[in-house]
Amino acid sequence: MSKPASKTLIGLFVVGAVALAVIAVALFGSGKFFTNRTKFVMFFPGSVNGLTVGSPVQFRGVKIGEVTAISAHFNPKDLSVVIPVYVELDPKSMTLPDKMRKMVSDLRYTFFQRMVAKGLKAQLRMKSLITGQLYIAIDFYPDKPILLIGLDTEYPEIPTVASASDVLMATLEQVPLAEISKNLLKVSEGVERIVNSPETRDSLKNMNESINQLNALIRKVDAEVRPMATSIRSASDAAIGAFSQAEKTLAFNEGVPGKFAESLQVTLEKAGTTLEEMRGAIASYETIAKQNATIGYDVAKSLREIEAAARSIRALTDYLERHPEALVKGKRPAKGE
Repeated sequence: MSKPASKTLIGLFVVGAVALAVIAVALFGSGKFFTNRTKFVMFFPGSVNGLTVGSPVQFRGVKIGEVTAISAHFNPKDLSVVIPVYVELDPKSMTLPDKMRKMVSDLRYTFFQRMVAKGLKAQLRMKSLITGQLYIAIDFYPDKPILLIGLDTEYPEIPTVASASDVLMATLEQVPLAEISKNLLKVSEGVERIVNSPETRDSLKNMNESINQLNALIRKVDAEVRPMATSIRSASDAAIGAFSQAEKTLAFNEGVPGKFAESLQVTLEKAGTTLEEMRGAIASYETIAKQNATIGYDVAKSLREIEAAARSIRALTDYLERHPEALVKGKRPAKGE
């Protein structure tokens, strides 16, 4: 009889076959087995925390490779520790004309040197603010200097530029935050002393009292001046009416009766008294009227009317001096009437 097969050996054989199948799928499925990838090295000046093996390498948002290794090397030039990052770039990730693709394939390092001369550089950028993951962005920075470390000559080196976070931190380190904080503290203390000083409280109290007094004065002036302006206007209207009536009386073609002459005399005396009262009122409230634009306008208008009335009285007086008989005979008619 033949000896039965061992179940253990069969199990190991099956497990080994499955492992080989998984490895084959990983190699052939990723395409790396048949891909002619080019390896490069980069030296970043700052921290690479957040950059891991497998992190993408992108050119303006297009993935062209990935990180394969990260290590730390001692730099004997300046006794510092640098961090080389090794990446693999896939030439097929960028579409090129056949003629240029052949040139790149044959003279890949010469072509790479020309790209570096045009400003090709690598920079660390944030991939996710939540996880803090980084990726490598390759682009052209012709305005940035080309800095090569040269510690690993086995692979071509891509120059690097500082990341935005490194630039920001370097800028903040140059800002004298301690001095600024001291100055702000001094300013805050000075403002507090001024605000809480007895002089400030007294000034605010006096200002409040002055405002209240000013409001009371404005209300008082408004209450007193408006009736005065109305009285001045009424007196002016009465004077103008009296002068107008006197001129009409003198313009009669027939003789003027004695009662008209007597009435005219009384009217003129009243008009003179009214003008004297108006002069006194105007002299008393001239200053107050200047403080209020509306009142000043009313007083100015009244003064113009009084001036017109005064001119009429002057003309009437001059005429009576030249023709006193007009009180009895009336005003002579003008030529052509």
